[in-house]
Amino acid sequence: MTNAFQALLFDFDGTLLDTNELIEQTFLGVLDEFFPGRYTSEDVISFNGPPLHETFKAVAPEQTEQLIKAYRELNQELHDDLVKEYDGVRETVRLLKARGHKLAIVSTKRRSVIERGLALMDLGDVFDLIISLDDVTHAKPHPEPVQLALEKLGVQAEHALMIGDNSHDIEGGQNAGVRTAGVAWSAKGEVFLARFNPDFMLTHISDLLDISKERVR
Repeated sequence: MTNAFQALLFDFDGTLLDTNELIEQTFLGVLDEFFPGRYTSEDVISFNGPPLHETFKAVAPEQTEQLIKAYRELNQELHDDLVKEYDGVRETVRLLKARGHKLAIVSTKRRSVIERGLALMDLGDVFDLIISLDDVTHAKPHPEPVQLALEKLGVQAEHALMIGDNSHDIEGGQNAGVRTAGVAWSAKGEVFLARFNPDFMLTHISDLLDISKERVR
C-alpha cells in the first residue's frame, strides 16, 4: 500500500509551535507604542496569520515599514520566553518522518524565525524543506508557496496534505489542489476554521498517524 500522503506540508506558527502569546504580545507592544490605547487582545487575533506587510499596511499604510521593523525587533526579544511546543508534536513528526513521509514547512514567517523555533523544538534535522516568506512572491492563500513545495519535493498535489491553523493555510492548500487539515487548537477556534471546509480536522497532532495511511480518493 502506498501512502496517500507522500508529503505533509505544515504551517508553523499556531500549528507546530504555540506562538500565540508571542504574536499577541508583540502586536500589542508595537501598536501600543505607536497608537496608545487603540488596540486590545481581541483586535489583534485577526493579525495572526497574514504576512506582516499585509497587516500593517491595513493599520497604517504610511508607517508600514516602520511598524514591521519594530515588530521584528520586539518579536526576537520575546521569542524564546513566550513560545512553547504543542503536545505530541516532536514525537509525532519524528514518527511520520520514520514512516517515509516527506515533510515540509510552508509558512508566512521568515526563514530565520522558523529555524529558530525548530531548534527550540529539537526538530531542525527532520524537515526536508522550508518554504518561507523569503522564498515566494505571493504568500498563502495564493497557491505559490504550496506549489513550490510540491515542485521541490517532487510530489503530485493528490499525494500531499496541507496542515494549518488559519484560513490562509486551508485556502492556500485548496488553491494548489491539495487536501487540507485544520487543527482544532487554532487560536481562532475550530468553528472558525471549519467554515473553510478542510478535508480533516485534527484534535491532536497524533491524528495524522492514522490520516496519513489513507488511500487517495
